[in-house]
Amino acid sequence: MRALLIVSTFLMGLVGQALAQDVESFYRGKQARIIVGFSSGGGYDQYGRLLARHIGKHIPGAPNVMVQNMPGAASLKSLQYLDSGAAPDGTTMVTFNPGLILGSLTAPHKTPIDFRNFSWIGNISEDVRVCFTWNARGMHDWKSFLASDAVVFGNTEAGTSAYLDDRMLLMLFGVKLKMVQGYPGSADKKIAIESGELDGDCGSWTSLPQDWLREKKIDIHVRFSKTVPADMPQNIPWAPDFLDSETKKQTFRLLVSGAEIGRPFLVSRAVPADRVNALRGAFDATMKDPEFLADAEKQRLLIAPDDGATVAKRIVDIYAAPPEVIARARDIAGD
Repeated sequence: MRALLIVSTFLMGLVGQALAQDVESFYRGKQARIIVGFSSGGGYDQYGRLLARHIGKHIPGAPNVMVQNMPGAASLKSLQYLDSGAAPDGTTMVTFNPGLILGSLTAPHKTPIDFRNFSWIGNISEDVRVCFTWNARGMHDWKSFLASDAVVFGNTEAGTSAYLDDRMLLMLFGVKLKMVQGYPGSADKKIAIESGELDGDCGSWTSLPQDWLREKKIDIHVRFSKTVPADMPQNIPWAPDFLDSETKKQTFRLLVSGAEIGRPFLVSRAVPADRVNALRGAFDATMKDPEFLADAEKQRLLIAPDDGATVAKRIVDIYAAPPEVIARARDIAGD
């Protein structure tokens, strides 16, 4: 019996080595892609390109990794392409707007995706989000922001994180906000803010231009994330502190759940398990790579990663939200 156990253990080891070699052989010489669901220049693009520069050396076989931008339908197009156009072989990874996760619950006719049906590779960082106005508009604090008769913000499309932030300002907090749709990405909105076309925006802390912060060109009124990065002023109010009921706070928590899964990466569920595990291992190794971390620091990009299994569990928890909370969130998010 003992001899049988030894032989069995030996054979299992050989099988494991063969699988590992199979993954390495598959990726060697391959061209892998990270598809970014938005135009170039914004936060999702920054994080996608950051990962692409470093993850290849950690994947068995060391494939070359390139970035492809595929904007459309608040990044929904990139997710649909993953299962309808890309080969489900582990050479295509997508990063997208996690606001769509909520949309799949509150407006499934517009976001007909079950996010439990993907293989999650990991999340680089929570999306620490703030809302601000251009300093010249004269809304220098929350009180004046709330009192303004008309605040004009821009959006790419319904379902994005910025869209949800704006709807919360309007429906939960009472800001008299006008939402202008049609901007391809956050980089385009920044140009519109500087030109006076827009009053401000809600966006990622790490994506705010350094000169805007250094020269005090914007007034930051509120943050939607509990996390306060080291380089963020400590006096920026946390949004739930302005809410006057537990019901509103509970709704707020569901609405910002996507931002907590801020910079996610996933592949098709059809990708073989050994390649998914290899990509997850490569992602985890990249998050500890000194060159990766130095590159992120140089760009002022927050790194606070979750592994693929942790993200997958969070997705399951989001889908388990009580129906009444989903209904309240649907009223805020719109359909």
